[in-house]
Amino acid sequence: MSKTGYFTHRDCWKHEMGPGHPECPERLDAIEDRLLITGVADALERYDAPEASLADIELAHGRMHIAALRGLSDRLNEELMAGGPNYAQIDTDTSINAHTWKASLRAAGAALAATDAVMAGEVENAFCSVRPPGHHACRDKAMGFCFFNNVAVAAKYALQRYNLQRVAVVDFDVHHGNGTEDILANDPRALMVSIFQHPFYPYSGDHDPAPNMVNVPVPAYTRGMDIREIIEMMWMPRLEAFKPEMIFVSAGFDGHREDDMGQLGLTEQDYAWITQRVKDVARRYAKGRIVSCLEGGYVMGPLARSVEAHLRALADL
Repeated sequence: MSKTGYFTHRDCWKHEMGPGHPECPERLDAIEDRLLITGVADALERYDAPEASLADIELAHGRMHIAALRGLSDRLNEELMAGGPNYAQIDTDTSINAHTWKASLRAAGAALAATDAVMAGEVENAFCSVRPPGHHACRDKAMGFCFFNNVAVAAKYALQRYNLQRVAVVDFDVHHGNGTEDILANDPRALMVSIFQHPFYPYSGDHDPAPNMVNVPVPAYTRGMDIREIIEMMWMPRLEAFKPEMIFVSAGFDGHREDDMGQLGLTEQDYAWITQRVKDVARRYAKGRIVSCLEGGYVMGPLARSVEAHLRALADL
């Protein structure tokens, strides 16, 4: 049995964006409950996520973006103490509360600590059960529920800290990982493969991607078997040719057929299959090294079952 790390922190529960918002703390509760009930939790090496250092976040984000987010957080906290509002808006669907800054540092810190644990051989692979998610966060902009790009920060960190030559990012969220593309485009040391519903938020990824981007837009109602076939044809040859030394996964489960955030037709079995194909590549070229980070997935039942399937595949359960 391979050892799989599980990285999270209670600070990730404290960030929230208002009543009824789909990106809510209950998402992490649903995952934890499912892993406990099924016994999968017993097979995982559990870690508390540290806070990422700002120097590490600067590997993927501009200093002004980090400073602006911190300034907004400080101002909100001052206003709160004076009886002000609980939230500060970033865009129409993204806002911060008093705990967002710390939760964002923990989410990125989880990806960094998971990278360290995998590189040290403490675990073969790892899953970061964190929020806020990250793959819409661009170098200089927070958007789409995302503030720092956890996967891009960790990928850049692995290249710099461990002097790796080639890292791959796999993104199977229902939405295009525009932020990850913004940060990694034209970096020859990185390959990003993604599949996403299109046309759909953030309405990107379909025009002239950089040569290191394998973007596969698919129409609404695409079923799991079709997505598997596309992955075999479009992702696998590029991953095999690239021979990544480490793989990072933006694990969004909002493409599940029961998740009304999108309109794709994936099931838990499809997520297990995708995870297994990524593992095949990792074991051939990367000593099995995978760090996966939670992105989307907004209906509790299918989210929890899909994460379970993803973790069973990662941990060879």
